[in-house]
Amino acid sequence: MHERQAVIFGVLLAALALAGLGAAAIFTGSLNLPVFARDFATEAATTGPQDPYPCPPAGSLPVPAAQITVKVFNATSRVGLAGATAAALQDRGFVIGATENFAVAYDGKARIIFGTAGVAQAYTLAAHLDGPVLILDPRTDPTVDLVLGAEFPELKAMDTVTLDPAAPLVAPAGCTPFDQVVAPAAPATTETPAAG
Repeated sequence: MHERQAVIFGVLLAALALAGLGAAAIFTGSLNLPVFARDFATEAATTGPQDPYPCPPAGSLPVPAAQITVKVFNATSRVGLAGATAAALQDRGFVIGATENFAVAYDGKARIIFGTAGVAQAYTLAAHLDGPVLILDPRTDPTVDLVLGAEFPELKAMDTVTLDPAAPLVAPAGCTPFDQVVAPAAPATTETPAAG
């Protein structure tokens, strides 16, 4: 009787261990089974006119990195992308608010999402990236969100970041004068590449 119980419990424990290993392999992407495919949701393409995003306020200077709080989001299947990028930004003096996965996949390079109180912060962060998209949303604080897409390579090398702390931020083509922009009522999904 005791031997039979030992065999049964041994088989059950082995089965549980195998199930746990299989689940871990599927979760980490080491084992791909069509039944358990984890596709990202995709965003619908926008075909309407692009929403305006503000130019930097006249005469505004770059914001010191230590005064900019950035939330970094990974909108790809690349494991650890948000964490690695956040660490690199932190090395440059930025304050990291959070690192998370984004709700939907993004095929571009990077999006910077901000409110009217964070325009100078967004442009300062944009100088460290290659061709980010600037998106205005209704938030009232100066924090910015950085959403990393499938084409994101890495931050620009520091010697190529063209920011002069004493020189006003340059308005890219296509932006709307700051005093003419009103934050949208809902988060914007349209894209306008920033000069980079």
